[in-house]
Amino acid sequence: MSLKDRTVGFAVTGSHCTLEEVMPEVKRLVEEGAKVIPIVSPAVAETDTRFGMASEWAARLKDITSQSLITSIEEAEPIGPKGLLDLLVIAPCTGNTLAKLANGVTDSPVLMAAKAQLRNQKPVVLAVSTNDGLGLNARNIGLLLNTKNVYLVPFGQDDPHKKANSLKAHMRMILDTALAALEGRQLQPVLKTFSD
Repeated sequence: MSLKDRTVGFAVTGSHCTLEEVMPEVKRLVEEGAKVIPIVSPAVAETDTRFGMASEWAARLKDITSQSLITSIEEAEPIGPKGLLDLLVIAPCTGNTLAKLANGVTDSPVLMAAKAQLRNQKPVVLAVSTNDGLGLNARNIGLLLNTKNVYLVPFGQDDPHKKANSLKAHMRMILDTALAALEGRQLQPVLKTFSD
């Protein structure tokens, strides 16, 4: 399986502390031959944080992908009827995005892209990054694990002693998870410690 000549949506949500870790993974997908369409949540598009300015993240995504960013629901809506994507990756995927996706809420370009992909029965890959993955969001992760065409990047507790409920995907496994998802299978094991 290859990403050559595939169109991949790469949606980025507001786990700002994880954005630096995700950027090389966007580049890897491009290097594997995919046309990568960047999609950003309002939190990424509009919020400056200690981890970087919104305009800098946008510029980096545009530079890596050579594509304009999708920043509105209106821009994301054609993904469904036009069948624009072979695969959608949401990385990092915040607890907020997980909860809304699990409960059918479509109030951002990222969630519209996910709704469009699922409408087309095409794969959506989630790379979780949430401080409440073993708390209130545990049920949403459970729902999504059992949702057709949704695949999770293997994840684990990133800081079990200081943040016992926090879960984070192994971002370096986005490419492998994407390739498996295109074959209709979940990369295993889903639960992977950070010491593995």
